Amino acid sequence: MTCHVPLRGVRYALPLALVTVLLAGCSGAADDPGKVEKRDASTRASPDPGGSTGAAPSAEQSLVPDPARLPKTRAEARDFIDRVIAGPDSFGPGVVKRSPYESDPATWPVLGEDCVWQQQKPAYSVLATLTRSFELPAEPGKGPVRLGAVVTVHRTREDAAWEMAESIEESMRCPTQQLREGELIGSMVAAALLGGEATQTTSEDSLSEMGQYQSSELGGPHHYAWQQAQTLQFTVAVTGKGAKGRTEREIDDLVVQAQAAMLVRLQSAVEKQN
Repeated sequence: MTCHVPLRGVRYALPLALVTVLLAGCSGAADDPGKVEKRDASTRASPDPGGSTGAAPSAEQSLVPDPARLPKTRAEARDFIDRVIAGPDSFGPGVVKRSPYESDPATWPVLGEDCVWQQQKPAYSVLATLTRSFELPAEPGKGPVRLGAVVTVHRTREDAAWEMAESIEESMRCPTQQLREGELIGSMVAAALLGGEATQTTSEDSLSEMGQYQSSELGGPHHYAWQQAQTLQFTVAVTGKGAKGRTEREIDDLVVQAQAAMLVRLQSAVEKQN
């Protein structure tokens, strides 16, 4: 089950750990690249664009894009991604690239009926997509934090909105998911917030998930956090997978910082120039 609650606005004012308390009574479901790289649009459940109740302006209302700056070809979409996607410094000090650093642009992950993520050809709606992998290295008493960031450029705004809707469906359909061999996420809590609700003015739509990450390499369960946002024809997402000695707040802060950095870059890349 996924609740439509003011999560994103709360997140910027409070630690994500507190949001779990707000959501625990209403959501019992749901990355690696698996969650973060995104996704085929084969199963779609339309979001409700009329659900916004907040008084704040949405990103769609406040962001005035320059049509000439919106990518229309695959080459333009790849160039756009290069300008928007997070690098190690987007997360903060100490974060480094992992190997392989970038995903194969000819594939993206799809969540199968068996709740196992697998690489497939991107959907037709996708002009370009790219995932980067990062790590906050281990230190005495603390394991490595695995991080990921993705930007996807769709052909239309509607296509991007469908991706967001499918993300909610995946959380309900597969509360436990296998990212790859030896990696699982589960006990997921998911929430959505449209632009204009609470203080959410940085995107047209926002999704968040948190739960537990289990790894044959790193053990667990450890804290897991994922955020995805949609504006215009674009989606951006960040994931964080915890390890021994790492706090929930530490993981959440890394995810929030990189997501905010990409949304700022996105706006700068498309807005009209005075």
